[in-house]
Amino acid sequence: MTAGSADGILEQNKLGDVTDQNLERTEAGDGPTKSALKKAAKEAEKAKKKAEKAAKTKELEQARAAADEDYAANKYGKLPLHQSQSRPGRKRTDISTLSAQNNEEQIFIRARIQTSRLQGNKMVFLSLRQCTSTVQALMSVTEGKISKQMVKWAGSLPVESIVLVEGIVKKSPEPIKSATVDDIEIHIDELWLLAGVESRLPFSLEDASRSENAPEVEGQFNKVLLDTRLNNRVFDLRTVTNQAIFKLQHAIGDLFRSYLNNNGFIEIHSPKLQSAATESGALQQSCIPYQLTRIPGNAYLAQSPQLAKQMAIAADFERVYEIGPVFRAEDSNTHRHLTEFVGLDLEMTIEEHYHEVRDLLDGMFKAIFRGLKEQYANEIATVLTFKEAVDLLVDDGVDREILDDINTENEKRLGRIVKAKYDTDYFIIDKFPLALRPFYTMPDPEDPTVSNSYDFFMRGEEILSGAQRIHDPEFLSQQMRGKGVDPESMTGYLDGFRIGCPPHGGGGIGLERVLMLFLKLNNIRRASLFPRDPKRLEP
Repeated sequence: MTAGSADGILEQNKLGDVTDQNLERTEAGDGPTKSALKKAAKEAEKAKKKAEKAAKTKELEQARAAADEDYAANKYGKLPLHQSQSRPGRKRTDISTLSAQNNEEQIFIRARIQTSRLQGNKMVFLSLRQCTSTVQALMSVTEGKISKQMVKWAGSLPVESIVLVEGIVKKSPEPIKSATVDDIEIHIDELWLLAGVESRLPFSLEDASRSENAPEVEGQFNKVLLDTRLNNRVFDLRTVTNQAIFKLQHAIGDLFRSYLNNNGFIEIHSPKLQSAATESGALQQSCIPYQLTRIPGNAYLAQSPQLAKQMAIAADFERVYEIGPVFRAEDSNTHRHLTEFVGLDLEMTIEEHYHEVRDLLDGMFKAIFRGLKEQYANEIATVLTFKEAVDLLVDDGVDREILDDINTENEKRLGRIVKAKYDTDYFIIDKFPLALRPFYTMPDPEDPTVSNSYDFFMRGEEILSGAQRIHDPEFLSQQMRGKGVDPESMTGYLDGFRIGCPPHGGGGIGLERVLMLFLKLNNIRRASLFPRDPKRLEP
């Protein structure tokens, strides 16, 4: 062995001794153990990975935030309270006027959201409604234009909310069956909430729009009863059916007014408060007292403008009509009665015969029916005397002894008989017994038990009652006494006849009843905007 080799071996032995000594010291507690060192290394590695993960998460969040930036924030939202802050004169479009001819046009509309259908988080379909017109609208995520936030917000709006919509008209490749405007859809660019829905809706308009005769299917739709509709009338009136009903009600009044204007009539407006009952007999019992704290004496709500019409004739107005409220305190819990309804009344002078009035009324109804439905244009009215009507009922098996008057049941039966025999729903009965008519009705010149009076019927129900009126003051007073009415209680009415009044006649029509029968609504309350009967004063 050389000296160098011996020195190397000696050095290694020294190092080994040192290592052994250090190991011994560690084991003696002078420094960290191997397990501690390993544990520390693991914790350091874990902390490093956690920091890297946090940094990556932060980076992803920043990237996501950048990706989800609401670049459409200025194109949607709830508008501040409308206080007429400005009037920019921006053109609005009616949905009913839109068609494929408007393709690619920019439009601005106000509408209700009828239905809403969110497709994922990138698309929403809205059905927009104005009165009876509907159109489909679409909003979809578009980079830099329509954001996900905007689509989500649009899909969250409650149905029946009122919105302002700006968009582009796009021609639809196929008809959209759920919309009345079926050849286009609107691609929405901006959507603003004008008025939201603050309470729970009482029922769905979809349910309310179904026929009352449609069967109820559990889990699909609910039947909305008439009382429920009337208790929530404002909401119920939004249905397409009700919108159409009251457009037709307007049309009847408009056609009535137009026909009479073209035949030399003028419209009058009579008071609805009076000091005595307008009618006699059973109708007199239905006069509604009205309490006035500052006016002495009794006051009543007018049962008809009858007295005022006759006084206008005595004042040389020649031909007058009125459209206004009529009040009855009778027990009106039937399908065809109300305690308050809209009366269409007219009165005119007679030159030769009271049939002048009857014929004018016949022409008026035909004009109304023509305006509402063109197939009435060629209809010829069937005219029966009261006696002929009774004979038809007797031939059909009704006991003549109960036909001193024709009650509701027999009116309907007569309607079916006339329909079968003459193929018409519209007919007139002339020459009613005088005992059945008010005190101011003129008797027949040949038979004093019969009157110069008539009723018009549609589908077996009365829609007009009229007659020639008594224009002689002494004869009128005599007839009043015979009906139990004191002439002294109606001196203001009689005085008009004492200064000379021409022969005259007229009739009164119940607007709601005509509308109910024309549309086969089954209940007159559906033809009244806010019906009033013995059980209903609200809403």
